[in-house]
Amino acid sequence: MRIGFGLGTRTQGAAGDRFLGIVDDLERLGFDSLWLSERVSGEIPDPLIALAVAAGRTERLKLGTSVLVVPGRNPVLLAKELASLDTLSKGRLLPAVGLGVVDPTEQQAFGVRREDRATLFDEVLPLLRRLWTGEPVDHDGPRYRLSGLRLQPTPVDGRLDVWLGGLAPSELRRCGRLGDGWLPSFCTADDVAAGIPVVRSEAERHGRAIDPEHYGALVAYRHGPLPDAYAAFVARRRPDVDPGTLIPEGLDGVAATIEAMVAAGASKFVVLPLTDPGDWTAELEAIAATLLPLQTA
Repeated sequence: MRIGFGLGTRTQGAAGDRFLGIVDDLERLGFDSLWLSERVSGEIPDPLIALAVAAGRTERLKLGTSVLVVPGRNPVLLAKELASLDTLSKGRLLPAVGLGVVDPTEQQAFGVRREDRATLFDEVLPLLRRLWTGEPVDHDGPRYRLSGLRLQPTPVDGRLDVWLGGLAPSELRRCGRLGDGWLPSFCTADDVAAGIPVVRSEAERHGRAIDPEHYGALVAYRHGPLPDAYAAFVARRRPDVDPGTLIPEGLDGVAATIEAMVAAGASKFVVLPLTDPGDWTAELEAIAATLLPLQTA
């Protein structure tokens, strides 16, 4: 079981020198990975640029996107960017990708209509994998056409494991059909227990297998009562669940959530603060003291 740390779209941890300090602390304290979100219209930096900066300051820390939006990106350029970052970081890239949030501003930025996102995603992800082989690629799809295009460099291991999120039945099936790992957010241990068999069954139906160690979750947490704005946000996203159960309080609450999810079959976790702590180093040291002892080899 491994534990990484994430910076969501609502914290200021990815800004300037503060971000560099967080990266250094994560490496020093022994966290497994750093995960950065994407929001074109937000204040957070582009995740690939920020992860490239992090790669240059670290030797061991893995580098994840949570998540990188695929529809609207040129697949050849995206394949090149991801393979380059993986090569330059000596194989430390962990891309989690998705369709993007349902937000008119974000969809405008990517130039993709909401109803077109899934079709584009289903075309691009298999194409990325073909491009990463380093062999000439011919492709005649609904949106993209390539003839004999050969991409270099290729990822360190000859491929990249691509993680998907989501809890809706269509998202679980897409992960089984196309993904190499499942990393949902705003979920409970019961969600994990119910989702894993769906992903696994869909993978088997398509002649695929997902590594049993490639199931996990992003776990947002809070200190103190859940602010009304966040409670409303979570209620809109998961009206069927008490918002307080989706965002545990305190690091002991995070530990209990992770232990329940491990019992449900997950083994990879990304913890992220709901709001900015007063002292990032102190917060990371507290997380390390409470949660990193749960990690296994």
